[in-house]
Amino acid sequence: MPQVRVIEVHRNALHVLGDGIDTSIPPRADATVGDWLLLDQTRPQSSRLLERKSLMKRRAPGTDRQIQLIAANIETAFIVSSCNQDLKLARLERYIAVALEAGITPVVVLTKADQTSDVQAYIDKASSISHLASVVTLDARGDEPRQKLADWCKPGQTVAFLGTSGVGKSTLTNALSGTQAIATQAIRQDDAKGRHTTTRRQLHQVPGGCVVLDTPGMRELQLTEAESGIEDVFADIVDLARQCRFKDCRHEGEPECAVQEAIESGDLDPARLGRWRKLSAEEAFNSASLAERRTKDKAFGKMVRRITKDHDKRRGPGG
Repeated sequence: MPQVRVIEVHRNALHVLGDGIDTSIPPRADATVGDWLLLDQTRPQSSRLLERKSLMKRRAPGTDRQIQLIAANIETAFIVSSCNQDLKLARLERYIAVALEAGITPVVVLTKADQTSDVQAYIDKASSISHLASVVTLDARGDEPRQKLADWCKPGQTVAFLGTSGVGKSTLTNALSGTQAIATQAIRQDDAKGRHTTTRRQLHQVPGGCVVLDTPGMRELQLTEAESGIEDVFADIVDLARQCRFKDCRHEGEPECAVQEAIESGDLDPARLGRWRKLSAEEAFNSASLAERRTKDKAFGKMVRRITKDHDKRRGPGG
């Protein structure tokens, strides 16, 4: 069976591409953009999903407690923000945690660096999040993206641009491809918020053999099953917590609390501690909710199978 890659996810189809193959197959809940399949051309719905190198996911918006797959088989996640009001530490921490949880290299890309007189302030702010995430500043137009992102955009690599609308994700993809194939729009000047241009996740082959994923702006990135990613982002707090006198220390006034001592000495920003608390609580709640949902679904499945089996027994052979 030929090997194909999912390059677009539509509501009613998956667009797959392979050697001499460019077609659409029925959608499936377990596949996302970036996935590789062994294509069964006779029965496409039976195509086999190949093992992934990485998988980014989030809790889907809404109240149904489902997981939404974002992208698979990504080596580097370029988390794009701008040198203006768009740069928010809490948002960047979420994206970096999701990337680290998936085993993907996170790189913070700060665009619109040419539109501020104090670029270093934005660099320092983004660099304070985690030593595991590099920070790059650039003008998304021209040759800077190809020059400054070259170390990650090598042949055979797949990279993704993530971030809110209007920060320059599509402009960056165009810059790497050397075309203007993807439509772009400017941000609103009054609040630095962007307008949605990209409407679906799509892979683009660019010169040099790199594959780029352009994504719509995500207004909500609810974390789930990302405990280790959060611990990586907040490794400084995790390390301090291990030094507390009590293993169950809540860091709220207990004696010999290393976290509170770091705050008092100025080594830890209390706002960072607050963001860690919020993100950890959110992740724990979402993961517990999903586990509960899976348990209920499993119990329901067993009940259906039991009822079906009892029904078949009552009918008897040939019934």
